[in-house]
Amino acid sequence: MESILKVETLDVLLVLLLAFAAGLSALYVGNRAGRQHGRIVIAVLWQALLFGTVIARLAFVWQFRTVYLESPISIFDLRDGGWSSTAGLAGTWLFALSRQARLPALKAPVLYALLTGTAVWFSGSVALAVRTDTGQTLPAISLDTLQGTTVRLSDYSGRPTVVNLWATWCAPCVREMPLLQQAQAGNPSVHFVFVNQGESGERVRGWLETQKLPLRNVLLDTTGKVGAKFDQKGLPATLFFDGQARLVTIRVGELSSLELSQKLGMIAD
Repeated sequence: MESILKVETLDVLLVLLLAFAAGLSALYVGNRAGRQHGRIVIAVLWQALLFGTVIARLAFVWQFRTVYLESPISIFDLRDGGWSSTAGLAGTWLFALSRQARLPALKAPVLYALLTGTAVWFSGSVALAVRTDTGQTLPAISLDTLQGTTVRLSDYSGRPTVVNLWATWCAPCVREMPLLQQAQAGNPSVHFVFVNQGESGERVRGWLETQKLPLRNVLLDTTGKVGAKFDQKGLPATLFFDGQARLVTIRVGELSSLELSQKLGMIAD
């Protein structure tokens, strides 16, 4: 399971490296193809890449505009890794083609550069997409509900499922719970399952009543067997499964509204 916890960070690094590789290959080919106009070609390509990067960011912000409107300053916080590669690629092409239309001598080198960079990007994207998945699925672990019945986690298969491992004594768990409750209310097509780790039904029920949190699908894992199944020792931990019950990604630590929106998009049917 340790490898699963590293998947998300690894994917971010690989995508970043892929973007650099695509950009550098485009610059190299453009420069080689247009030696007589080398400086001009490089300048146009750099401008196109910068324009595409800005478009990629703006497209992502627009996609999650409701989240960013809650904190507009976060638009400039690039640590969230928010970029739309499709919009960025389209922006790069449009800018470069518009410039070479005014400078016919650059048509061939700019076109070669764009085709090379695009080929590198798509080839790398396909390679990342077909990497072996984690192999983890919703387990058939039986747990008690607050109503005294027993269900299995695998019973939630058939639609995207979010499994949150939490406890009442965990401060980050408490802070993110209202966000998850809102998400549960606003996404009826997604199962949100709250698996309490190690506490009694009486304690959990009393805490939910005190907090006035009308959560559905609250399960009791008094022995921590779900955490053990996924080799998860820290809380909170939120696991995201697609409609085929396959584990897509996992977030260890407190979720932000943007992170939750992104990950729900990853498991949407």
